Amino acid sequence: MSEFLIYFQIGLKHVLDINAYDHVLFLMALAVPFSFKDWQRIVVLVTLFTIGHTVALLLSVLEIIVIKANVVELLIPITILITAFYNLFTAGKTSKKDGLNLIFFVTLFFGIIHGLGFSNYFKAILGGSTTSKLLPLGEFALGIEAAQIIVVFIVLMLSYFVQTVFRFSKRDWTLVMSAFIIGVVLPMIIENEIWIR
Repeated sequence: MSEFLIYFQIGLKHVLDINAYDHVLFLMALAVPFSFKDWQRIVVLVTLFTIGHTVALLLSVLEIIVIKANVVELLIPITILITAFYNLFTAGKTSKKDGLNLIFFVTLFFGIIHGLGFSNYFKAILGGSTTSKLLPLGEFALGIEAAQIIVVFIVLMLSYFVQTVFRFSKRDWTLVMSAFIIGVVLPMIIENEIWIR
């Protein structure tokens, strides 16, 4: 049980680490267009992101996928930027439900990219054979899922508060938050080490 808690807590801290806020930014961009009445869709999206994240870690542990860290560090903020821009262009549009299958697929794919960003650290903390890494990987994934649900719940609470107390429309809230996320993530892309040669 104590080993379960160790990897579960690593998963929690991976998402909730204030110094690695890119994961939280992505979750904010993902959740901001939704409200509590959409909770089932949000849970599916969060779980797909966790599955993608876990698949990437598994492929990395098995050494099926090996990718340079600086490439992944560039791709992660790009996934956040794409999600935030998508929100800008679809805010207030009623056809959002029609594009849900695309959103599900893209979220899964973005989960894979984010998982690759953590793969080197994850491999470093795990010793032993490949098969002995599978259980800790599952425990870590549960920690990721729990932390993501916490973040999404906070975003939905904040959204509800702003729309109820300050009378923001859902569209305006989505536009403001997406613009904020873009403002935070653009410097991450511009200042990435990949541009320095």
